[in-house]
Amino acid sequence: MRFIQQNYVVKWSVLSILMGLLIGTAIAFFLITLEWVTQFRTNHTFVLFGLPLAGFVIGWMYHKFGNQSVRGNNLLLESYETETERIPLRMAPLVYLGTIFTHLFGGSAGREGTAVQIGGAFTAQVERWIPISSDERKTLLLMGISGGFAAVFGTPLAGILFAFELVLFSRVKLQALFPVIFVAFFADFWCHFCGATHTLYAPLELPQVEFSTFFWIILAGLIFGATALLFSLTGSFLHRTFIQLIPSPIWLPFIGGMGLMVFFATTGLTQFMGLGIPSIVEAFEVNAAPTDFLLKLLLTTFTLAVGFKGGEVTPLFFVGATLGSALALFVPLPISLLAGMGFVAVFSGATHTPVACTVMGMELFGWEAGVYLGIACYVAFLISNSRGIYTKQVKANSRFFRY
Repeated sequence: MRFIQQNYVVKWSVLSILMGLLIGTAIAFFLITLEWVTQFRTNHTFVLFGLPLAGFVIGWMYHKFGNQSVRGNNLLLESYETETERIPLRMAPLVYLGTIFTHLFGGSAGREGTAVQIGGAFTAQVERWIPISSDERKTLLLMGISGGFAAVFGTPLAGILFAFELVLFSRVKLQALFPVIFVAFFADFWCHFCGATHTLYAPLELPQVEFSTFFWIILAGLIFGATALLFSLTGSFLHRTFIQLIPSPIWLPFIGGMGLMVFFATTGLTQFMGLGIPSIVEAFEVNAAPTDFLLKLLLTTFTLAVGFKGGEVTPLFFVGATLGSALALFVPLPISLLAGMGFVAVFSGATHTPVACTVMGMELFGWEAGVYLGIACYVAFLISNSRGIYTKQVKANSRFFRY
């Protein structure tokens, strides 16, 4: 028994270090490249006229080489549920290039989907080299999700919980805890070691604990949850509609890119391109316009629905933070607290991961805000019902959402 335990620790320690090195290095390279293309686009806004061509190239790449990779995060969830689904290594370079092209030319998208898919693609290749069981295969997939998420946001605890919560805690074997925790912290450490940086946020201003305080927090949570539901429904509706109107996977992103190009060129609203980090940071100090969250919601769902690549989470941060910032005009709570609650609560409602989102908020904004963030995240999770941005998650774990 002792030999078996020692063998388990050695095996998974080695695998965790190797996967942490691979994922951490890849995500650091991704973040550094993403920062460079964002700065280039900011200084040379004329590149937005390349959006149609970028969309065409992305659509062609995925049509020619993507195969199952086009399913993105949903492929990871399907792979966890069934051994018939395999995650190809090509998913990593494809999603990396697709995301970089999207951000370089001004598409409104995020980055977590890229990081999680890179992590999942790397860890899925282990079974090509060593014999593993079905449970070990699931563990490796969770390692990829947690490592990618932790490294891209600099939040290892949230990365661990996000991986477990995404597939439902009760479906995770106890043996998976050690490697998933290990790779999340190590990938985050190595990503920092390689020179990648993350956005830093100041601690939130907290109000006095009173009954009225929690009333307003719950009310805000309801609004955040409704917004998360709107994000999910809008994205699903646009995707179905565009596929029916333009079934070609190559011409759809080309035409969608033309639409985005015309919008940004005529309105000049370049702050809604890419991640929108400056607007997120500003929302904690200055009231955002009441329409900012809705514009980002529509532009992101449109960008992803027509076939551009990236992710939804950072745009969800944008939507939540600017919505909370705007609510501060009417809700008697500190603007930074409302922006912080919106930041994680809209994310919680859209991904059905309230525990991970609460912990992420505490990692980013300070542990003292945990109670306020937790209430907002859980209320938003309840209001968003069973609709989320990861459709296969909802289908696989539908019973969970009836609590």
